[in-house]
Amino acid sequence: MREVSYDVEDLLDTFLVRVQGSEPADQSKLKSALKKMGGLFGKAKARREFSSAIEDIKKQLQEVADRRDRCKIDEIVAKPADTSAIDPHLEAMYKEVTQLIGIDKSRGELLSMLSSPQGNEVSHEKMKIVSVVGVGGLGKTTLAKAVYDELKSQFDCGAFVPVGRNPDVKKVLRDILIDLDKKEFREPKYDILDVRQLINELKDFLQSKRYFIVIDDVWETRYWKKIELALVENDRGSIVIKTTRKSEVATGVIYQLRPLSDDDSKMLLFTRLFDGGGERPANLPAEACEKIMRKCDGVPLAIITMASMLVGKKTEDWLAVCDSPGFYRGNDGQQAHDTEWILSLSYYDLPMHLKTCLLYLSVYPEDYFIPKDLLIWKWIAEGFVETKTGTSLFQLGEEYFNQLVNRSMIQAVRAEGGTGEIYACQVHDMVLDLIRGLSYEENFVTISNDDKVTSPSGNKVRRLAHQNRVMKQLTQQEDDTGMARMRSLVACRCDIGSWVLHPSFKLMRVLALEDCYCGKGWQGLKHLGDLLHLRYLGLQGTNGIYELPEEIGKLKFLQTLDLLGSDIRVLPFGVCQLTQLVCLCAPDTSAPDGLLKKVTSLEELRISIDNLNDESKRQFVKALGNLSELRVLRVYGLLKGTVQSDLAQSLGNLHKLQHLLLLGYEAPLAEWDRVVLSQHLQSLIVESVVLRRLPSCINPARLPSLCYLDLFVEDIDEAGLRAVGGLPQLRRLGLSTLRPSMASSTATVVIAGDGFFQKLRSCSFRGCMVQFVVNEDSACVSFSLWNGKQQGALAAFGSSTEDESSSRSVPPTVMPNLQELAFRVPVRALYKDGNDSCHSLGLHCLPSLRRVTVYVDCEGVSPDDVEKAEAELRNAAQLHPNSLKLDLHRRNQGKMMRHSTDQ
Repeated sequence: MREVSYDVEDLLDTFLVRVQGSEPADQSKLKSALKKMGGLFGKAKARREFSSAIEDIKKQLQEVADRRDRCKIDEIVAKPADTSAIDPHLEAMYKEVTQLIGIDKSRGELLSMLSSPQGNEVSHEKMKIVSVVGVGGLGKTTLAKAVYDELKSQFDCGAFVPVGRNPDVKKVLRDILIDLDKKEFREPKYDILDVRQLINELKDFLQSKRYFIVIDDVWETRYWKKIELALVENDRGSIVIKTTRKSEVATGVIYQLRPLSDDDSKMLLFTRLFDGGGERPANLPAEACEKIMRKCDGVPLAIITMASMLVGKKTEDWLAVCDSPGFYRGNDGQQAHDTEWILSLSYYDLPMHLKTCLLYLSVYPEDYFIPKDLLIWKWIAEGFVETKTGTSLFQLGEEYFNQLVNRSMIQAVRAEGGTGEIYACQVHDMVLDLIRGLSYEENFVTISNDDKVTSPSGNKVRRLAHQNRVMKQLTQQEDDTGMARMRSLVACRCDIGSWVLHPSFKLMRVLALEDCYCGKGWQGLKHLGDLLHLRYLGLQGTNGIYELPEEIGKLKFLQTLDLLGSDIRVLPFGVCQLTQLVCLCAPDTSAPDGLLKKVTSLEELRISIDNLNDESKRQFVKALGNLSELRVLRVYGLLKGTVQSDLAQSLGNLHKLQHLLLLGYEAPLAEWDRVVLSQHLQSLIVESVVLRRLPSCINPARLPSLCYLDLFVEDIDEAGLRAVGGLPQLRRLGLSTLRPSMASSTATVVIAGDGFFQKLRSCSFRGCMVQFVVNEDSACVSFSLWNGKQQGALAAFGSSTEDESSSRSVPPTVMPNLQELAFRVPVRALYKDGNDSCHSLGLHCLPSLRRVTVYVDCEGVSPDDVEKAEAELRNAAQLHPNSLKLDLHRRNQGKMMRHSTDQ
């Protein structure tokens, strides 16, 4: 049926293009197009051509109808889609790894294997290699990540890199280098190194360092041996953890990961279903629960997937699952087979539209981070997202994405920093195996990770995915055997080689070359203007393409243009003709003059305006106000004072705006007090612009949905801090101030209770020191910010120690959900203020705190003073009930005094 529907769509698309001359069709034009088609049918050649095609389709439809009658398809009722938001019970499954169910024992055992015999400290002797072995879905990666996060701070550097099946060893080695030192090894010069050269780079880098490297999901010894060549034995107590399913790949000390215990399995199942603390609800049959537990056999992936399928189901549905064909397992020890069966059962329980969206993910390689927004735009371009009155296609696509997360068919990837925002997803390799097999059987996606392209139908390739390979130009035979009907071409991590875009791909809707490399002088997009049906063009992370052809303006159907991380720096003027464009993601690319006067359907815009002159920038900013559907706006470029009034007016017209980022380099935004921001705004980031004070538009009444706020404010007073603290949905906060010698503010003190900062998870005060002081009546806590200028502004740090304060029977708490805190410590100012320690920060008042990052300002003090302050900070972190992870970063070390007498 899917093949027939494709043929129908292809035929209609061809009609519309021929009738309308490549103008995009919409509902208002459809009747007109049909009338014009009548004229076409009057021509003998067109009549024969299209009549023959329609007759072929009729025959295919009749065959499908006959099969339907034989199989009684109508008796099968599609399951309704579940909730469109992320299930809160599922969120409980993805807490910090230290809180995950059943991980404590295995983490403790693995840590013990990594420790020296003398104590709990990790050995400082020979390099230790430990292999974590277990079946798929057992939690090897989760365990390795938990141990890596706990120990990483004890090492000079670290890396956590997945390998997978059929890996590109060159990419694996480069990923290790990037993890070890992101700033250095992201340089383009490392792209051209071969495997031998990358091994040498790694050996040189690791030679004098104590390192901790995790190589995740190794399948074959031959790949491991190449990676192992780069691991230096330097007698510094380095650690390497390798995870694998295959015992023959394991080397060094072997840790055999065991399934969850019965109690932990029940805890995991019922936490996912009801957040029930491991207790079975009385209305659920005990027999069904026990059967399901035996089927899952302690494999976390199987338990979570099964539970996600059963969420909201009735008792009889539980019993029906237990009676399903294939549920009974005669022999023990078949964990992998049972997990595969559960995944398959969960797939067939999906509604049809979710099945289609999930199958599409087979175009991506193993362990690939799939950007959420771009995936949704691809679904839309393919026509997978059905229209619904009153809801945008992107919103519907986001609902589809959330439903797949809730069903545990994909794994959400959340942004760092405590916001919890989902920005990408990954597909577990066992799920990927399932959907790849189904995609092949249904001719949904044809995967090419070698030099051969095969399709089960033998003649029609609808979607082609190139993965981790050198692409080559199509042979005449391949071109003649169905490539002309290709709808999607997605290439990930490929060397484009001699491949060029073929003019026969006239039905293509999606063209995505992601994280690919093109050789010097590559001209493979010269036929781009011939792809009249193209909806999606993506070049994210692809190097070697420096310009788009002017003929891009012919692509009247184009909806998404993604150039993030590409080498294209200037958009051709032809982009102004793309009137159906809804997503333009080109943050490193300059906009053509007059872009927004014609492209008015945008919902997402990320663009640089650096190349525009002052008048063109002014016109650009004014035109922003006409983009009534805009949901995401990120503008990179110089905004001078003359533009501020126009910017304020335009922002006030963007009533659907949810995410706003402005990056400028001059003049404070004096007009911000007049701005009326969208009540739907979820994130507001204003970088490289110094605001004299907090704008009045930032307050709880006007921004009820704001989750993420990042500003550079010269003077934050008590009223401003209260306004920020009162934002009801605020989860991440970043406040920067000027250097103490330049700042006009000195200290700000507010009472941190009374409902302030209730949902805040991550907080960074760049340029300020923070202190929480329990008031004398112990009923509330004062929250103080200090930039180090005014003496006596904070409570004396020696007056109350962390352990004394924490000894209260019920210490008052603030910011109940705060997990990450970052601030600056001006050591010199502390000593001038009469404090002799950095001990009493009041961190015990933050019950959920897990990590603290401190920027220690060393200017004007001796090394002894700095070390003393750092020791006090470590002590404060250790005394916290959660044993905080502390990251210390020194600033202005070059301005440190040699001796304390130098001050």
